[in-house]
Amino acid sequence: MAVEQRSFEPGTDVLIRKVDSHLAAVRAGLTGPELELAERLADCLRELVVSTAQASAADRGRVRAAVHFFVLRRESRGRLLSVRSLTAAQRVVNRVVRQLGRPDLLVEARWDRPAREPALPAADVALH
Repeated sequence: MAVEQRSFEPGTDVLIRKVDSHLAAVRAGLTGPELELAERLADCLRELVVSTAQASAADRGRVRAAVHFFVLRRESRGRLLSVRSLTAAQRVVNRVVRQLGRPDLLVEARWDRPAREPALPAADVALH
């Protein structure tokens, strides 16, 4: 009898399901940049969970703590997740990303990005 080996550790599936179910609930209450930030955080956390499945217990623990912070964080009553809570989760996730040496996974909110300068018409570019 052939036994299929799974590519993930047992806790990996649980953490990814937590992130996915929380994101599904958040989608009902958020829009715009807040929803975009929540989706970026979820993507980052999924990647961290998968990439640390075979890592040290300390690294897996950091990722698990970030997932729980994202999933369980509540700062206000009546709303599923406040913007303040999302930015707190963003700080925690980004701290873990830096600790794990994965700056490619840093999560920026739309309001954190520097504003682009307005494009100048071609005629104005020649004058500058």
